[in-house]
Amino acid sequence: MRGRWAAGITPRNFTWVIQDRLAVCERPGGYSPNHRKVRRQEEILWINAQRFSRIISLLASSHNLHAYEERNLPCAHFPLPTQMDVSEVLAELYPALLHWLRNGERLLIHQEELGETVAGVIAGFLCWGGVLPEPPRAISAVEQLMKRQMGSAGRTIVALSKQLPPPPEPMAMFKSPAPAIVRTLPKVLAHDEREITTATATTKVAKLRESPSPKVEKTAPKRAKPVKSATLA
Repeated sequence: MRGRWAAGITPRNFTWVIQDRLAVCERPGGYSPNHRKVRRQEEILWINAQRFSRIISLLASSHNLHAYEERNLPCAHFPLPTQMDVSEVLAELYPALLHWLRNGERLLIHQEELGETVAGVIAGFLCWGGVLPEPPRAISAVEQLMKRQMGSAGRTIVALSKQLPPPPEPMAMFKSPAPAIVRTLPKVLAHDEREITTATATTKVAKLRESPSPKVEKTAPKRAKPVKSATLA
């Protein structure tokens, strides 16, 4: 394999959630019935070239797992059932993701397609991990990130994340002065920062208006002493 194909092909809908640490995409090779073996091999080649240390499949089936093993790409399988409660899967998935991230791994998550289920899983993880602890913020952030609205299925997953036992400590590793999550979700966090700045400025103005103005003592101007005219001797 030579030229532009030597580095493989980027999986469809590839998107960073946490820059250089956590990403999502469509199933490598395409979702059924558009799945192609050749395309899958090229996309796995690209994943390896990008130095992803682990790929996480949320497929209900074991499809693609053998292809990852053939390429010596570590993988994990957390099948998300359809039309069923996914709380048990999330209770295993989220701690595992947090553990791998804290160990410095670069992770790629996929299901059959990049739909609202994956969006709900990601928003729920950000909410559960304390990066965006409020569900509405997490949902809005992921909607902007993936450029699509989240339906009821995804929002249900986010709601379930708040019912899970919280992590021993929040994901403080992403709350440094220049966190990667800020680069990934600039609109949401920048909007919050503008609100905080505006609120702070408004509070300062209100305090200035409420505080009594300092009293200035008025002093009468001193009169200049008359100058005596010189007398001629």
